[in-house]
Amino acid sequence: SRGQIVQFKLSDIGEGITEVTVKEWYIKEGDSVSQFDSICEVQSDKASVTITSVAPEEDVVETPAMSHEEHTHQEIKGHKTLATPAVRRLAMENNIKLSEVIGTGKDNRILKEDILNFLAKQTGAILPPSPKAEIIAPLPKSETVPTAPKDKARKIPVPISRPVVFSGKDKTEPITGFHKAMVKTMSAALKIPHFGYCDEIDLTHLVQLREELKPLAQSRGIKLSFMPFFIKAASLGLLQYPILNSSVDESCQNVTYKASHNIGVAMDTEQGLIVPNVKNVQVSSIFEIASELNRLQALGSAGQLGTNDLTGGTFTLSNIGTIGGTYAKAVILPPEVAIGALGKIQVLPRFNGKGEVFKAQIMNVSWSADHRIIDGATMARFSNLWKSYLENPALMLLDLK
Repeated sequence: SRGQIVQFKLSDIGEGITEVTVKEWYIKEGDSVSQFDSICEVQSDKASVTITSVAPEEDVVETPAMSHEEHTHQEIKGHKTLATPAVRRLAMENNIKLSEVIGTGKDNRILKEDILNFLAKQTGAILPPSPKAEIIAPLPKSETVPTAPKDKARKIPVPISRPVVFSGKDKTEPITGFHKAMVKTMSAALKIPHFGYCDEIDLTHLVQLREELKPLAQSRGIKLSFMPFFIKAASLGLLQYPILNSSVDESCQNVTYKASHNIGVAMDTEQGLIVPNVKNVQVSSIFEIASELNRLQALGSAGQLGTNDLTGGTFTLSNIGTIGGTYAKAVILPPEVAIGALGKIQVLPRFNGKGEVFKAQIMNVSWSADHRIIDGATMARFSNLWKSYLENPALMLLDLK
């Protein structure tokens, strides 16, 4: 009734989440709200979620009719398209017709994620702009990336400096958002007995292949990095060593072999470290993987990754090399049982079969595995197979599905 305050409980948004931060309100005081109208967008420690109204237990009283401007329905080609004013504004700013967007919300309601997904798939664009689709250190808004020199081998890394304000006072802040999720995940992860295995990969042939494919990928609206090749090679290796794509229960009595290869990619964002995953890599082409990485990076940069993007991972790769590292002791993300950390690609001298010195594109990889169910020999054999695919990319043609 008018003037009565009704308690609005947080709906079940999965993963046992009981605490969120409100990012944006879609309604204002005095607005009429119907069932399944979007109320607000919230940020949990895992994902961004749109919260809709729910019907009360008692009989629903018919709400007054809303004006044309207040209504979230939009008549298009004879049918109603459901979208909030914020979503319609986002579509208008990007010249997107709502009639062309498939809504994934209740009653086919178009969500902000749907607009971003549509934009990424149609243009391959990153919204907002982001440097790469792997783990990246975000720059302050006032800084720009210097133009890369033509001779990449002689490029000198420039340290990023930020103005420091010294207040002389200690500051205490609560741990929230993705950082709070990291506390929980890493505390559980370090109960796992880790063991490490490292090797170096000669990417000379892959570097040449990527340069040849980049223009073709760009013509399709796709930004092609090395990561899709790393991911696909890992999937081909997991087909041979499925124990690395498994999970174990808490008592370590049962092993579940995962049918899908949902390979996670660590991304460094302004919200913190997030690990979205590319679903069903085992049946995806390298171009499809690249396109999906573009989409995930766009959503990650905008803070719009959904729960589905951030859950269900079965294996993880973390590309620390984009920041500058060579080796890393990666920590497994439970319930997964293995993770790989990829170092930067360096031009180094190596010997060929004739004993001649040549310039090689070398990358180091550091694997971590759950030693309760994975032995060193299995990890080494998987790494050797993964390495062979990357050092001789043509070999992947024999096993691609």
